[in-house]
Amino acid sequence: MITVENISKYYQRQTILHDVSFSLNEGEILGLLGPNGAGKTTLMRIINQIVVADKGHITFEGNLMQEKHLLEIGYLPEERGLYQSMSVEHQISYIGRLRGMSKTDTKSQLNYWLEKFGIQAWRKLRIEELSKGMAQKVQFICAVLHEPKVLILDEPFSGFDPINIELIRQELLEFKKKGHAIIISTHNMNSVEEICDRAILINEGHKLLEGNVHEIRENHKEGIYKISFTGNMIAFANALWAGYEIIDKEIHGDDDFSVYLKMRQGNEINDLLNAVINEVKITGVETVMPSMEKVFVKTINAEKEIPHE
Repeated sequence: MITVENISKYYQRQTILHDVSFSLNEGEILGLLGPNGAGKTTLMRIINQIVVADKGHITFEGNLMQEKHLLEIGYLPEERGLYQSMSVEHQISYIGRLRGMSKTDTKSQLNYWLEKFGIQAWRKLRIEELSKGMAQKVQFICAVLHEPKVLILDEPFSGFDPINIELIRQELLEFKKKGHAIIISTHNMNSVEEICDRAILINEGHKLLEGNVHEIRENHKEGIYKISFTGNMIAFANALWAGYEIIDKEIHGDDDFSVYLKMRQGNEINDLLNAVINEVKITGVETVMPSMEKVFVKTINAEKEIPHE
């Protein structure tokens, strides 16, 4: 759907983006991750032709990105751009017309989204009368009103409580089912794990990591297992040998435990189970997958030790 090829951007000898490339596919949600100042927002602005790249180019459905393609993109910027004196319906209608929608289609979509979000009572309120979360819903509607092929969302969950985060999450999954392509820049790592198909990690303008979210987590496993059992904790610990390190434990009851173990010296899970099976009753075994937040922190910290040219 969108291909970003070798994009670079510099401001007064400072590297904002350096040779960043990736693709966004139809029916895919791509997570764009990175610390503050990594270059994520600049990259989104370049895709939306708000900022001009110093090097590289972007294509939309195989064609060099042009202004006409922006009508197929819905953009939710991090800095919210609503007109404070406008009413909710006036603001949404205004954006619809800017996106090339007819008056009839704009009105139909306006009514659809106000009803879908249960906010019909807001339509006459001025933007300045809305709370941050309320205004965020209006901004989201403005981004999706014209049913764009591509959604580019900068911190879409900011300002929302857990209930509304789930509401927006479900809407994004619906867009995905319909074949829309979505880029999300977010600090909400749980959302990345739950809805993103792929993730890209950018730091100091450089792309450090890209791949399927599950595969990224799989590749960063540290050989940690969670063993749940009933029985005696001391007997369990005594049955282990130097090949295992107890990292943490959870006590669920007098004889009900979960222990987090790290493998050492090439031992396998079967070796562990054979060592303890006669001492306690095993009720569960699972591989501990690192969260995207842990992968994020580990990768950024490792990158700090590598000088760039």
